[in-house]
Amino acid sequence: MASLTVTDEQVTAIKSKVIQPAWVRVMHWVNAFAMILMILSGWQIYNASPLFDFRFPREYTLGGWLGGGLLWHFAAMWLLMINGLAYLITGFATGRFRKKLLPITPSGVLHDVRAALTFKLGHDDLTVYNYVQRLLYAGIIVVGVLIVLSGLGMWKPVQLYYLVMLFGDYPTARYVHFFCMAAICAFLVIHVLLALLVPKSLRAMIIGR
Repeated sequence: MASLTVTDEQVTAIKSKVIQPAWVRVMHWVNAFAMILMILSGWQIYNASPLFDFRFPREYTLGGWLGGGLLWHFAAMWLLMINGLAYLITGFATGRFRKKLLPITPSGVLHDVRAALTFKLGHDDLTVYNYVQRLLYAGIIVVGVLIVLSGLGMWKPVQLYYLVMLFGDYPTARYVHFFCMAAICAFLVIHVLLALLVPKSLRAMIIGR
């Protein structure tokens, strides 16, 4: 009969198992920093010409006025785009997206949603994403692509008119940009709450293990 004894070497291997590689951790925190700058400066820009009958509180905006908000937004835009593009290329090249995010099935998502609502969703193995995580992470990548394309079209509507036409017209691109921002904010709230509920996931994103 095979021995069930766990050796010291096996314990060490388990403890040293890399959950989040270095490139993921670096890009994650750079992306988080850039995204916060983008959101806060974007709220400042929105307040100058609101789409809806409300404005964001001034203390939660960045830039102080329209021109300042634009400067912050454009500076963070390049950081976010370069980091995001590097993340996408590396994610596809290493096969991480395929291994982590696929497959995504309706039955799997429904099962894990029910498990989450009844507090039965396991988080024992952080190297494996559940179906809810896969759906959220895959969805936020799509949202990220849409917000970049709509933002570029709004930034240079004449030179990049084909991006504006992709969304129909300039006003529609603004609405797409706004709702993508709202989706990202909702994702960030859920993401932070899950990190607080499962502290070891936050630790893994800091030290990798």
